[in-house]
Amino acid sequence: MSYLLRSDPVSRIHPEPQGLDDFDHFDLLPDSLLLLIFDKVADVKDLGRFCIVSRRFHSLVPFVENVLVRVDCVISDDDSSADDRRFSLNAASISEAGAGATFSALFRLVFAPIFKPFQALGQLLGPKRPSSSLFDASFSALGDEIGGEIEQGGVTHHSPTQVLKNFAEIRFLRIELPTGELGIEDGVLLKWRADFGSTLDNCMILGASSVTRSNSNSNSSMNLENPLDSSGNDDNGNIPESFYTNGGLKLRVVWTISSLIAASARHYLLQPIITEHKTLDRLVLSDADGQGVLSMNREQLEELRVTPLSASSASKRTLVPALNMRLWYAPQLDLPDGTVLKGATLVAIRPSESKKEVCDASWLADAFEEPFGTAAKMLIKRRTYCLEMNSF
Repeated sequence: MSYLLRSDPVSRIHPEPQGLDDFDHFDLLPDSLLLLIFDKVADVKDLGRFCIVSRRFHSLVPFVENVLVRVDCVISDDDSSADDRRFSLNAASISEAGAGATFSALFRLVFAPIFKPFQALGQLLGPKRPSSSLFDASFSALGDEIGGEIEQGGVTHHSPTQVLKNFAEIRFLRIELPTGELGIEDGVLLKWRADFGSTLDNCMILGASSVTRSNSNSNSSMNLENPLDSSGNDDNGNIPESFYTNGGLKLRVVWTISSLIAASARHYLLQPIITEHKTLDRLVLSDADGQGVLSMNREQLEELRVTPLSASSASKRTLVPALNMRLWYAPQLDLPDGTVLKGATLVAIRPSESKKEVCDASWLADAFEEPFGTAAKMLIKRRTYCLEMNSF
């Protein structure tokens, strides 16, 4: 990858040293090279520490174009219990709803507890308010200038929105949450990736009821054109009848709606940052667990600035439009690297009004890192099932 050095300002931000006693080897480096180094560092905590090194560094940091904000922890001022701060996706509670439960009843049973935690998370990236969720970080240098900090237990907290106000030319912004919003049981796979403009553009969800490692190496030469079921026989991509009767379909519905709610909540939170930083070319909001990734390119960012998002009346998140969905399922998927996915499921989602093809293999296959990208490629060669979902 090649990098272009930005031209130095007509007048240096920091003047040339006047005497031998003032000589510093860093003063031999042009501002454009220092900014390139700062762009490679990116982490906003380290950039905050750079600010106290010298006046020159302090003056250059606001012009960094590549910024990474790692959120250390979410601290809620609300007195609610710990169970209310994190939503745990419990498959047992879904199966207990019974095969005859209506979808609306299932939604109330499973998703009613999710809105309050997202409302608490909703204050994470928003402007500071008297009662807010903030992240714990040592921004002593930046914090002294931006203000708006809150003291809790002797630790100063700053919201990302406040910290980022100090940067004038951000082009690539990455924000990383400490965990995914959806608690899942050990061994269960749930990953999603969503692109947004002023509303959802597309979303891909990859899930599996369990992830294990194969003891044999015979799968390394597997034919990706014809993945096999758990018995080693070609199942023609058909979903077994048990998938509908043992709660498998209900669980996939929960995964899908949970992921869409998480993605739309993240999108809602980003609006003040996008409005403030008009130089942004790309924005990515992910989590340290690798559970979900929300991405926006320059066109999508500009679309949000021009067309305000539609907020959900139920909680602080973007309204999810009516959707067309495609689902692929395999009772067992043996990947070439030895990873075995039980109940592997891929869901591709686009708004009903979108003119783009839901089954476009290019964006599906590139949505996930390996080995899960290979899993997606294998799944889309199986039989496709079409679903629709109303706006919520």
